[in-house]
Amino acid sequence: MAGAENGVRPAGDRYRFGLRVSERGEVVGIGDGIAWIRGLPSVRLDELIAFADGSTGLVFQLGRELLGAILLAQKHGVTAGMEVTHIGRKLAIAAGDALLGRVVDPLGNPLDALPPYEASEFRRLEAAAPPIIERDFVSQPLYTGCKIVDTLIPIGKGQRQLIIGDDGLGKSSLALDAVISQRGRDVLCVVVLIGQPRSAVAGTVEALRRAGSLDYTVLVVAEANALPGFRYLAPFAGCALAEYWMRAGRDVLVVYDDLTRHAQSYRELSLLLQRPPGREAYPGDIFYLHSRLLERSTVLLPRFGGGSMTALPIIETRQGELSAYIPTNL
Repeated sequence: MAGAENGVRPAGDRYRFGLRVSERGEVVGIGDGIAWIRGLPSVRLDELIAFADGSTGLVFQLGRELLGAILLAQKHGVTAGMEVTHIGRKLAIAAGDALLGRVVDPLGNPLDALPPYEASEFRRLEAAAPPIIERDFVSQPLYTGCKIVDTLIPIGKGQRQLIIGDDGLGKSSLALDAVISQRGRDVLCVVVLIGQPRSAVAGTVEALRRAGSLDYTVLVVAEANALPGFRYLAPFAGCALAEYWMRAGRDVLVVYDDLTRHAQSYRELSLLLQRPPGREAYPGDIFYLHSRLLERSTVLLPRFGGGSMTALPIIETRQGELSAYIPTNL
């Protein structure tokens, strides 16, 4: 009692005793960036799981006995029989002004050999599009720097404008010119590079640096040799970053280069997860994949933030076939 009166608590008072329940599963198969897991009965789609070696995964498919997860980060190598733990939270990316001028992967990890940045907020990669009651009319122009586009088919802030054409016609150059043209216009830019070789990524970064456009731009990169899960998550990561600034009242331009490779990555994941293939071996929900992404671009009313997100998705065609499956979906 004397110790308690002097402010020294008994040892038992310094701890809280209680029951903590954690779910654990087991890896039964692994390959091509996909892990099949038995157990974890209460896990939900798009939730994170942790492997015993420190690797992380994202639940992508639920079955009666097994669940499929895409690997996001591998430490020492996931093997069959390894223990899996349910983390219980959704995938989110660190957002904030500290990302401007940086090159990151879809998880927000720096790829430019610079020190880690401080996040102002974490934004979920999968989020519902703003409802109609929060949206405003598209009324302000967004200049692309191309006189023909700005004169004949002007783009408005909050608009979704598809750039489509065959390989080598300058689709990426047009989008890059639009990013460079935002210098001095108080428009932030997010450039998402999906499935491109490292040389192309380096060329894009160097072009933005020479133009002095990195100060208001962040690049989200999933290279061609990245896991298919990384390529799938890249546009959603870029959209989440843009949503942070849009909700803060800023105007944002997002370039998705390109969604053809993104659709191919999603097809690869779906086939690996043994989902029923449809036309051109794409899964049946391929339309929903891109519609839920692009519907997040809009203009918000002032009472909901007042910002805007303009999307410039790029689609590559073959021999001018505009009626192909993915181009017609977009």
